[in-house]
Amino acid sequence: MTDDDRVALMARAHGRKEDVGKPRWTLLPWAAVRAVVDVLDYGARKYAPDNWQLVEHAEQRYRDALLRHFTADIDGEQRDPESGLLHAAHVATNALFLLWFALRRAP
Repeated sequence: MTDDDRVALMARAHGRKEDVGKPRWTLLPWAAVRAVVDVLDYGARKYAPDNWQLVEHAEQRYRDALLRHFTADIDGEQRDPESGLLHAAHVATNALFLLWFALRRAP
């Protein structure tokens, strides 16, 4: 039996998958992702889907919103009074908006 035959036999016996170096999506904290999706859904109902991409002076305004939610959370208010959602989820959503704009500018 050749080395290649042994490797093939081991692969059939134990299974093999070439995924080294590929993104590990299962590392995402899905409950936190769901909280962000809840904020996005709230915003889509209040304004329109993807409206956040069209806001004038968006980066400054989303940075301000991020800081408002962040400081409210620091001050001990867990939930946004208007949406009822966690301030931390609003912070994460605004951070993703800022990242999206930054990625569009990046070479």
